[in-house]
Amino acid sequence: MRQRSSGDVHGDADIGAVAARKVVLPLALAQFIASYAGTNMNVAISTIAESLDTTVVGMQTTITLFTLTMASLMIPGSKLSDIWGRKVCFIAGLTIYGTGAFLALLAQGLGLMVVGYSLLEGVGSALMIPPIYILITVLFSDIRSRAKYFGVVSGAAGLGAAAGPLIGGLLTSAISWRASFLAQVLVVGWIIFLARKIVDPPRQTPAPQFDLLGAALSAGGLFFVVLGFLQSSKYGWFSSSTDLVVGDTVVLPAGGVSPVWISVAVGALFLTGFFWHSRSRERRRRDPLVPTRLFRNRVSNLGLTTQLIQWLILQGSFFVISVFLQQVRQFNAIETGLMLTPATIGILAAAAAAERLAGRRSQRWLIRSGFVVTSLGMALVLALAREDSSVFSFVPGLLLMGIGIGVMLTSSVNVVQSAFPDTDQGDISGVSRSFSNLGSSLGTALAGSVLVAASVPGGKPFALALGTLLVISLIGLGAAMLLPPDRKTTPRAGEAPAPSGSG
Repeated sequence: MRQRSSGDVHGDADIGAVAARKVVLPLALAQFIASYAGTNMNVAISTIAESLDTTVVGMQTTITLFTLTMASLMIPGSKLSDIWGRKVCFIAGLTIYGTGAFLALLAQGLGLMVVGYSLLEGVGSALMIPPIYILITVLFSDIRSRAKYFGVVSGAAGLGAAAGPLIGGLLTSAISWRASFLAQVLVVGWIIFLARKIVDPPRQTPAPQFDLLGAALSAGGLFFVVLGFLQSSKYGWFSSSTDLVVGDTVVLPAGGVSPVWISVAVGALFLTGFFWHSRSRERRRRDPLVPTRLFRNRVSNLGLTTQLIQWLILQGSFFVISVFLQQVRQFNAIETGLMLTPATIGILAAAAAAERLAGRRSQRWLIRSGFVVTSLGMALVLALAREDSSVFSFVPGLLLMGIGIGVMLTSSVNVVQSAFPDTDQGDISGVSRSFSNLGSSLGTALAGSVLVAASVPGGKPFALALGTLLVISLIGLGAAMLLPPDRKTTPRAGEAPAPSGSG
């Protein structure tokens, strides 16, 4: 075992099980609250709009802005964790997030809601989420221990996303929509209190410079790409289904090119500029926001691909099934949340078994198996669930989907983070979280646009949407089949990572 410097802790055996739980608990709670924030608002849109004397469209825009803020700032937020320190960045993100939740709690109009929820909670999420994954990677050096705690965090992410509508619906129905924001303020305060126990290993190299232009280019690129995805259900993927109006002017008439591709093209231009700017800084021996060499690692690239597809099918399938339950079977928000419980149980069961599974099977085997089980679950939902079928017809498919997603979410994160040394964890964590956000946004957008496009007499919109996601799941399985064998630990600072393709 190498000599440890003060506060530099590696490996579960080094810090002990009790100390490990004290470190991981605030990280898991923070991931839960961030995932919860992304889904709980959907069930209270009409109630909040009426309370704030605004429109449903205004509230939908507020939720969209939260997603865009978080997604576009994830990479800059991750870089700041290298500059400020992971613990400092984590607590700063929590503080900003909690302040935003408090302002949203007090909001009497849409303006303060946008500032609190869309902007401050979005910025706070972008700052606090990357350190969660960085800290677990640098504190636990072996695959099995890391899988255990990634499983805890992934389970918290899945639970927050799945339980958000249920908890949000219960609080809104029983008390008020403001109670949901009050609960977030209280939980964030508790997390900050718990976070004092976190020990952040010191950097082995000097802190990098912050690339402001690179941050602006990456944020702009991700903003417009995600915005394009989110517009697809309204305008369609190819020809625009409705006029694009700015003010009182029709900018793009219905029947023309969809604004989706214009937005994605603008985002692609920003990202291309970001790539060339980063290459230029590297040639001048200056720190880029993200080193371009990270994208030449075959293991990481395949892991990022599977990670994007996992979040796509998770959010997309939950969206399709939720809409089916509410529109076809006339379930309310609470009933819909309860119906998704088998999937939540499956995710938590897989997360609890992450360490044991990692000790018995390779990460690539788990990712492949996860896609197979998830695809089987989706096929069962398609085969058994009907407009007039028993509520129990959903249980087998949803349970398998939850187990499959829970298994591969943990493993994909492990594969991506473990492909690089400690010194690169800040950079790859931001890239990894951005891919997850892109997958989540694309999943909901793709599912929503298929539902809209298929809503014609005699059509089967829900079956078509879920079938489309099943095909994408099989594509993810194909990417997983290309993953090379695992390496057992993350390379340490100064150690060369495994050659691309060797694992």
